[in-house]
Amino acid sequence: MRVRTWPVAGVVFALLWIFVRGVELTPSAVIGQFLLGLVVGLPVAFVFRRLYVKRIDLGRGARALPAAARYLATFSWEVVRANLDVAYRVLSPGMPIEPEVILVPLRVETDLAITTIANSITITPGTVTLDYDEETNALYVHAVDGRDPEAIAAPIREWEDYALEMFDEEASPDDRPPAIVVSGGERDSTSGRERRGVDDE
Repeated sequence: MRVRTWPVAGVVFALLWIFVRGVELTPSAVIGQFLLGLVVGLPVAFVFRRLYVKRIDLGRGARALPAAARYLATFSWEVVRANLDVAYRVLSPGMPIEPEVILVPLRVETDLAITTIANSITITPGTVTLDYDEETNALYVHAVDGRDPEAIAAPIREWEDYALEMFDEEASPDDRPPAIVVSGGERDSTSGRERRGVDDE
């Protein structure tokens, strides 16, 4: 069922209002804040309605919810793990940091899916999205520890699997992802020696 986007956005704003306000988990408090959120959210959504697509498919959105929940769960776990990892590196006397930039080709193609993944990478401590290469549909990712590039790409690939379902992309999670490219040559994580990369002459 396709409906106008701005009322749906207003309801989403109202739900976000509940979380921002931090209300007690009682029915009266939650309902009251939700109604207050609608009073604020619907006019805001209406004013900015030209920023959204005119109509959305609620059925497809409902089908995307399980994938969105899995995306959020894996992303949250990765943020916790990365926070602990970065804290360890900062507090460690030797400060084991070996920065690296890797190119991660993507299977997702829509702007929203690419932006979601790029922002997830940047929000996760220890990694940041430097740039997007439109020609190759790939992200340049800087990592604080680049000794194991495949380990850096692993959570990104997992997020992308869920994003393919969430955003109804042409590719499938079963499609094999393109190989990553390491800027300074592919590293041998066991010996620390560098092998020649694709960009080396």
